[in-house]
Amino acid sequence: MTEQQFANHARMHPLYHYVTAPLVLVGLIGSIVNLVNSEPNNFYSASLIVLVFIILLFIGAMLRTYALKAQDRAIRAEESLRYFIISGKAIDARLRMGQIVALRFAPDAEFVALAEKAATEGLSGKQIKQQIQQWKGDYRRI
Repeated sequence: MTEQQFANHARMHPLYHYVTAPLVLVGLIGSIVNLVNSEPNNFYSASLIVLVFIILLFIGAMLRTYALKAQDRAIRAEESLRYFIISGKAIDARLRMGQIVALRFAPDAEFVALAEKAATEGLSGKQIKQQIQQWKGDYRRI
């Protein structure tokens, strides 16, 4: 596995991002074309096929969102505990979830100072990641 850094830290799940999602989108487009070109006596079944693909699209999006929300909660807990262990204080309440997610890539030596800077200056997740000197990879998140 290649060493993770800012340039290559984004993760893609090939089966989801390159197979399932495109197939559902192609199916939705195909079903809409089928609906538009359907005979009046096939309109109901063609409409149901479109509905099924819309539902599949929503289910896929919701499943992905739910998994990321659960990972975000775990990251918040882990990074709050790490901040407390290093600094002896609670993590700043002004930090947004995106900032905390970005801070997980900072090593312990940079973590507290970067968290305080992010809270006071309102840095974005991307800005936080760009300021990290020694990248700490997260190989578990999808």
